[in-house]
Amino acid sequence: MRVTASRFCLLVMLGFFLAGCTKQVSFTENVMPILEKKCLSCHAEGKQGFEASGLSVESYGHLMKGTRNGPVIEPGYSYFSTLQIVVEHRASPSTSMPKGSAKLTEQEIQVIGEWIDQGAKNN
Repeated sequence: MRVTASRFCLLVMLGFFLAGCTKQVSFTENVMPILEKKCLSCHAEGKQGFEASGLSVESYGHLMKGTRNGPVIEPGYSYFSTLQIVVEHRASPSTSMPKGSAKLTEQEIQVIGEWIDQGAKNN
């Protein structure tokens, strides 16, 4: 099928429209409850996950600080963010999270990914 210039422009405009329709994900309302439920029991100061990695998810500032090895969030790029890699289990089994409990649901993983892709804002 041949795409004319007008059809191409229409497709581009539709893409921009749909991109603008994405609901803004809130750190406070959407992401932090997931971290509290699935991550905080290990990744808080004095807990095993914090002692092993240096990562605390107690607050936005702690999360953005990352681990002893550097940031776990690459704002705008969930695919390359360590946090997304480990919750999707794209990392080695020894670093996939959460350890010793149920994997995050697909919806929880999607929420975190969308928040990162939207710039990982403290909102």
